[in-house]
Amino acid sequence: MIDEIVREGARRMLAEALKAEVDAYIAQFADQRDDDGRRLVVRNGYHQAREVLTAAGAIEVKAPRVNDRRVDEVTGERKRFSSAILPPWARKTPKITEVLPLLYLHGLSSGDFVPALGQFLGSAAGLSAPVITKLTEQWKAEQRAFADRDLSGVDYVYLWADGVHVNVRLEEHRLCLLVMIGVRADGRKELIALSDGYRESTESWADLLRDCKRRGMRAPVLAVGDGA
Repeated sequence: MIDEIVREGARRMLAEALKAEVDAYIAQFADQRDDDGRRLVVRNGYHQAREVLTAAGAIEVKAPRVNDRRVDEVTGERKRFSSAILPPWARKTPKITEVLPLLYLHGLSSGDFVPALGQFLGSAAGLSAPVITKLTEQWKAEQRAFADRDLSGVDYVYLWADGVHVNVRLEEHRLCLLVMIGVRADGRKELIALSDGYRESTESWADLLRDCKRRGMRAPVLAVGDGA
C-alpha cells in the first residue's frame, strides 16, 4: 500500500520538476527569435515514456521535449536541451530517484517539500528560487487537501497504525512517519493519515487520532497497532 502511494507521488513530483526545468529553460531564451519573429526555443510535446527505477520500484515518466533551433557559433551544430534532473536515456539517478519517494512521504506527512527540492532537485538541477517556490506551493496545496479532507463519509472496518522509519537523513535527523491505513467493508485499502516525527510517542499518535476524529472518522471494528 505504501509502495503504491510513494510510487505515484514520486512519479508526479518527478514529472512536475521536469516540466518546471523545461519551462525555466524556455523562459531563459524567450527573447531569442528568428528573422520571422518566431521563438527559437519552444516546447515540442513529450519524449516517449520510459521507466525509471526508484527506491519504491519502477515508475513511468514522460519527459517534456524542447525544440531548440539555436546554432552553436563554435561547432556549427544545433544546441540541445539536456535535463540535469533526468539525463537522456537514464534509467536510474541515485541522487534523486532513490530518495524522492521517501521525501514525497515526508512532504505529504508534514507539508514540507523544501528538503526534496532544495537538497536533491535544486542542488542537482540548479532550479531557480522562483521555480522551487512554485513547486513547493503546488505540492503544499495537494498536501493540505489530503490532510484536511472529510472522513465522515467512510466507514473503516479495520485500521492499521504503525511507525515507519526510513533510512534518509534530513539535516541531522532520520525520518519517522506515523502511518494509518484503513480497510473499507468491500476490502479496499486506503491511506487515512500520515504524520511526521523523529520518534514515535503516545502523544504523537494521540494527536493523529484526534485529528482524524475531528475530520469525522468513526471508530473501526478492529484497530491494530505495533508498539512496545
